[in-house]
Amino acid sequence: MRFKPLSILAWFLSGRDEIFVHLSSQEYRHIVRIAGKDIPGAKKMIIGVSQVRGIGYNFAKAILDLLKIDQNSNVGFLTESQVDSIEKAIKNPPSLNVPSWFLNRRKDLDSGSDFHLITSDIEFNVRNDIEREKNTNSWRGFRHTYGLKVRGQRTRTTGRKGGAVGVRKGGKVLPPGAAPPEGAAAGAAAPSEGAKPAAGAAAPAAGAKPAAGAAKPVEKKPAK
Repeated sequence: MRFKPLSILAWFLSGRDEIFVHLSSQEYRHIVRIAGKDIPGAKKMIIGVSQVRGIGYNFAKAILDLLKIDQNSNVGFLTESQVDSIEKAIKNPPSLNVPSWFLNRRKDLDSGSDFHLITSDIEFNVRNDIEREKNTNSWRGFRHTYGLKVRGQRTRTTGRKGGAVGVRKGGKVLPPGAAPPEGAAAGAAAPSEGAKPAAGAAAPAAGAKPAAGAAKPVEKKPAK
């Protein structure tokens, strides 16, 4: 069966008005704010919702399926009521019968209930958990205090930070009053007889007696 070009054009023009009416009924927005996050309107729905901190791809897909929102449409076509429903679902997932294993904060120590944390609440709760571990002097708190790895990772060759890595040049610094070792004293070279004093060295004062064991200066005889 062959389709004539004129019949195809007439079919397209007949449905064009319905398409334009549908697009004009939805107000397009270039920036949509969801749970305090500015999302570009050109993003796909499932990608845009997952940009909220604490919302992953699977969690965003589950919310959109329960709210019956098209995942392939753009975020800019969301209405105010849809944005409100998405925010309520993110803040209170059990209201949509979302299973508890989807949540990121289960069996909270203070309340014992399940929550789903988003945005700045994640950092706040993590910081409180670390401080609680430090105050209870647990092993995890000890590792956090000293900046070491907490989850049993290898520390022999990784996790090094602070200070320079390598061989330090120079000998050990002796404490005050300690005598140097015998090898260091024996290895010190004595100045030769004809060696001149280094520049800047202090000359012996006139009339000063030489120290005990010091070499006597050689007297030059006048030539005949």
